[in-house]
Amino acid sequence: MFHALTSRYGFACPERGEARVSLSSFRRIAQLPGAEHPAVFQVDFDCGCGGRHPGLVSHDELDWAPLGLQEEGVFLNLMTATLDPVDGELADLAATRIKAGEWPWSFFCYPEERPRPIFPSAFFLLAPAHDHSALGIAVRCPVCSSVSVNLVSAQHLDVPFHNDEEIGVVEHVFALDAERAVEEFSADLHSARFDARRLLL
Repeated sequence: MFHALTSRYGFACPERGEARVSLSSFRRIAQLPGAEHPAVFQVDFDCGCGGRHPGLVSHDELDWAPLGLQEEGVFLNLMTATLDPVDGELADLAATRIKAGEWPWSFFCYPEERPRPIFPSAFFLLAPAHDHSALGIAVRCPVCSSVSVNLVSAQHLDVPFHNDEEIGVVEHVFALDAERAVEEFSADLHSARFDARRLLL
């Protein structure tokens, strides 16, 4: 379960009973086979007890809950001295920022050479630097399906709408992406679309 005000996911811990961890504590995210609506993801996370544990999280909790869209709590509104629901406030804030062209998470797609908006469900590997100053994230691009590796801060992941001023990009095309590109080019080469394009030249 995700708590939007603390930006923490709650999981079971065999040592402490319960663990509350941020997205940057995840190490692997994989969608489980089966139902897609709602999809369920298995995550491996680094726990405060020093161990690494598995957990399950729904698609809605992974992608939408950090924006406050699943929050059922209340907060004390100091302006009106009333308890108000959290979800409306956070949903309005997220909608306003998205309408302004900001995206909660982003990454740089190396094969396309451009930044792309993303959701956490597109991450599949996360690895911290030795000094924990940065994280390497492997992301499957939702547009071209290629894998890119970016180096970002923990805040880039943990705080929606926080984008690092600079990110590191691993300049590498992974083998599966290269094979897929060759297959796509080969199919394109033998298609009528290629002939039509050649006639236009």
